[in-house]
Amino acid sequence: MQEAKNEMPELRQRKPSCGADGLRRAARTDVNQRQIVKALRKAGASVQPLHTVGDGVPALLVGIGGWTYLIEVKGEHGSLTQDQVKWHEEWRGGIPVIVRSEVEALWAVGLLEGA
Repeated sequence: MQEAKNEMPELRQRKPSCGADGLRRAARTDVNQRQIVKALRKAGASVQPLHTVGDGVPALLVGIGGWTYLIEVKGEHGSLTQDQVKWHEEWRGGIPVIVRSEVEALWAVGLLEGA
């Protein structure tokens, strides 16, 4: 009798974000992200940048008061990329919030009213 092999299924590997030429692009952050992270941390939030994950994942994971928020940081005239639109449409958790300023970020996590 032949012993059954316990083989692990092949894991699907995430493709890195690449340009049309197939070269990996450096993860970018919007110019205002550093100030937004600083403001959130000053207000007592835990902030984990996620911009290096790629594939449309929001820029920041923010925790405060027992709640977790996904925040996409955009500049004044910035818009979502195709990957970001797809990720937002397919995500089954809490709705990611798009912010463009420190005030919007603090409002998004419930630290300001009426902003």
